[in-house]
Amino acid sequence: MSFAIALEDPAKPEIIALLEDGERYGASLYPAESNHFLSIDELRADNVRFAVARDADGVAVATGALALNESWAELKRMWVVPTVRGRGLSKALLNELEDRAREAGITWLRLETGIANHEALGLYERTGFVRIGPFGDYRPDPLSVFMEKRLD
Repeated sequence: MSFAIALEDPAKPEIIALLEDGERYGASLYPAESNHFLSIDELRADNVRFAVARDADGVAVATGALALNESWAELKRMWVVPTVRGRGLSKALLNELEDRAREAGITWLRLETGIANHEALGLYERTGFVRIGPFGDYRPDPLSVFMEKRLD
């Protein structure tokens, strides 16, 4: 199955539905105070690059965002529809976002995910992310894992 990844507006109804699926999944694993989702308005900010992966029929099947800061960026809203997982899409989406970060002159890519997101943790560890302490506005949370990767 082939996929196309491009930057899109997250306010499209089909994209909102994907984001809501990711939020429901997060809510099933963690209390509200341990979920750190960016809103649609925040995802539309000038410093955010929002990517969507579509299948061969043009159906949106994955999302991911990059929130740019001075010398670092945060990976946000990574979500892949369960029916298309295991086909390398999350890695392809991550690679696209890393390329966008490099183009923007970003040195460090950071993220926060939950301790129960085993597939996400595996992906990030396999692709060179290492665990760090809280960054930005995050506070220590026993349900959170903070990671970063140096982009060369």
